[in-house]
Amino acid sequence: MNIYHEQSKNVWKTWFLMIMFFAVIIGIGFGFAQAYNNSIILYIAVGFSFFMNIFSYWYSDKIVLKMYKAQEVTNESHPDLYNSVENLCITAGLPLPKIYVIPDAAPNAFATGRNKNHAAVAFSSGLLQMLNKSELEGVIAHELSHIGNRDILISTIVVVLVGFVSILADMFLHGAMWGGMNRDDDSKGNAISVIIGIALAILAPLAVTVIQLAISRKREYLADASGALLTRYPEGLASALEKISSYNRPMNHATQATAHMFIANPFGGLGKRAAGLFATHPPAEDRIRILRGMK
Repeated sequence: MNIYHEQSKNVWKTWFLMIMFFAVIIGIGFGFAQAYNNSIILYIAVGFSFFMNIFSYWYSDKIVLKMYKAQEVTNESHPDLYNSVENLCITAGLPLPKIYVIPDAAPNAFATGRNKNHAAVAFSSGLLQMLNKSELEGVIAHELSHIGNRDILISTIVVVLVGFVSILADMFLHGAMWGGMNRDDDSKGNAISVIIGIALAILAPLAVTVIQLAISRKREYLADASGALLTRYPEGLASALEKISSYNRPMNHATQATAHMFIANPFGGLGKRAAGLFATHPPAEDRIRILRGMK
C-alpha cells in the first residue's frame, strides 16, 4: 500500500473529472449552436463550463455542508469532540479542520474541502450519542485519513458537477416541452433539445455511479487502514462500523449524489438492499473483518 501513490492518483482523477465536465458542456453547447445557427450559444457554454469548474473547486464543500444543515462547533460547545479531533490532527501532522455537527439521528460522518489547509469534518448528532470515546476516535481518524489521502476534493466536486448535469437535463426536457407547444417553426432545435434532454436524464444517474466507482471503494479500505494506524487501536473503528451498520434508518437528507462521501451508506437498510447496484461502500462485514485482523 503506497499512500503517496494514492494521493497522486486522486489529484489526476480530479483533473480528469473537471476536464470531462468541461468537454461535455461545450459539446452540448456546440450541438445547440449548430441547431439554432447561433455561435453565441457556444460562447455561453464555454463561459459556463469555466464558471462551474471554478465554482465547484471553491464552494462545493460549503454546498454539501449546507445540504445537511451542518453547524460548526467549537471547543466550548463540544469539548470532547473538539479535543479528540485536535489530538489526532497533531498525531497525523494535519492542520485542524473545521468541525461540524449534523442534526440527524442516523450515525454517520464525512470529510470535505479543497485540501488539508481548507478541510472540514462533519459528524451526525446520532453518531456522537451512539459511540464511546475509542469508537469515535476511530471514526475521526478515518475521516482525517481521507483528508491526508487527498480524497476530499474529488469526492466533493462530484456532488456539484453531477447535480448540475441533472439540472441541465430538466431544463432541456422542460424547454423542449414548452418549445414544442409554442414554436412549431423551430422543429430542428426543438428535436435536439428533446434528444439531449432525454440523453442527460438517462446518463445523469449513471454518471453518478460510474464516477463513484472511479473514485473507488478502495479508498474506504485505505482510510480504514490509515485510521487504524493513526489510533493504533483498530478495534475502535471496527466496533464503530458494527454499530453504524446496525442502524437501519436513512439520514434525513440522503441523496445518491452524496452517498459516497460518508463513512457508511446514508440510506440505512435501503442502502444495504441496493448495495449490489450502486456499491458506493464496501460491505461493512469485510471492513470489520479486515480491521480485526490487523496486528
